[in-house]
Amino acid sequence: MYMPDLEVNMLAERHVRLFRNGRNQAIRIPREFELAGNEAIIRREGNRLIIEALQRPSLLAFLATCKPSDIDFPDIDNLLSLDDVVF
Repeated sequence: MYMPDLEVNMLAERHVRLFRNGRNQAIRIPREFELAGNEAIIRREGNRLIIEALQRPSLLAFLATCKPSDIDFPDIDNLLSLDDVVF
């Protein structure tokens, strides 16, 4: 008999050991709890430590939040060609 809720609950908790890494206390994160990316946010809530993967928005998500610009860009036909630019 397959019980998906039992399988999820079994992965929701795992006993781990704390250790020292130089002057920092550290923990090895088991594979089933790995976070995406290279950075995370950690905060304390009472006796709990909450670790969340840092979710950076994609460029498209960022651009979707931007308001239209009021800048008048020059007409492309009026720009110098690269042959006329002196370096």
